[in-house]
Amino acid sequence: MSKTTAATLALTKAGIAFIPFPYDYDPDAPRIGLQAAEALGRAPEQVFKTLMAEVDGKPVCVVVPSDCEVSMKKLAAAFRGKSANMMKPVDAERLTGFKVGGISPFGQRKKVPTAIDETAELFDEVLINGGQRGLLVGLSPADAALATEAKLVDLVA
Repeated sequence: MSKTTAATLALTKAGIAFIPFPYDYDPDAPRIGLQAAEALGRAPEQVFKTLMAEVDGKPVCVVVPSDCEVSMKKLAAAFRGKSANMMKPVDAERLTGFKVGGISPFGQRKKVPTAIDETAELFDEVLINGGQRGLLVGLSPADAALATEAKLVDLVA
């Protein structure tokens, strides 16, 4: 596995410090984010999953704790929209340039508005997908928000 991805290159180019956390990816895991947290011995609420969604038909990126579900109502409100829904996996892969299970908010093919759940601020370091299956990157919540121009808001159900 390479530790150099579009995501890690984007972070490096932006001058954002991060630590790579490779782990054994299990494609059969029922919840990939939880499997990643367990593999790395981290609390699930510190390992964030990256999801692609649509608000009023426009793509957005959502980063939430791996043990939580996104509230579509809160997601729509975060982007001043009326409705939100999850993006189809094939559309998410085409838009981001990453494979499902390896989608990162950093270094996406096309930049889209991003929101990170506000609970990220409870930690000095959060782990977020590094752009490929089996690779997370650890960085401060402030740096994650800076790198993605994200807003930190309540997103979980």
